[in-house]
Amino acid sequence: MKYLPLLLWLAALPVFADNGDDSPLIINGCTIADHSQCPGANLKGANLSNQDLRNMNLSGADLRDADLRHARLDLANLEKAQLQGANLTRASLQQSNLRLADFTGSTLMAIQGWGMFAQGAQFQDANLSGAYLQFARLSGARMHNTNLRAADLEMTWLSKADLKGANLSDANLQEAKLSESNLEQANLSGSRQHYANFQDANMEGCSGCPTTWNK
Repeated sequence: MKYLPLLLWLAALPVFADNGDDSPLIINGCTIADHSQCPGANLKGANLSNQDLRNMNLSGADLRDADLRHARLDLANLEKAQLQGANLTRASLQQSNLRLADFTGSTLMAIQGWGMFAQGAQFQDANLSGAYLQFARLSGARMHNTNLRAADLEMTWLSKADLKGANLSDANLQEAKLSESNLEQANLSGSRQHYANFQDANMEGCSGCPTTWNK
């Protein structure tokens, strides 16, 4: 019975719920969660590594210098978003909407970008080495000096893309659509080009571009 007072005292203590990591991350009023609506959100410099942003509406959001390493952005809406200097290493962007987004100077190494929509997006000086971009839509994208070394661009739409000075060495360009693209001073050495379409492409000063392509 000598322990009864102690037991009664312990029973009277308040109980606190341990939410652990179950509570969603909220930054400047934007809830980081699947299907969340955050158009125009201020997420500049935010640490979003390993976060689940699938199906989120981040159109026009400020994600400059954000850490998005290993983040899941499949089917997310990032149209016209600002991602200059952001780090998206090994992020998943499958079928995401990146139309007119700005990735200038960003790191997108080894991203999973199957079927993503990035028409008119800007990737100047960005690093997409080793990126998986099969069936991606990059028509009209601005890709000056973009690093696409060893990227998988099979069946990717790059028509009218500006790839001046881009590094496409060892890339998989099989069945890629490069009609009317600008490949001036680009490096395609070691790339696989089986059935790729270079109709009316500008190849001035290009290394490794096909020399027998008929315009």
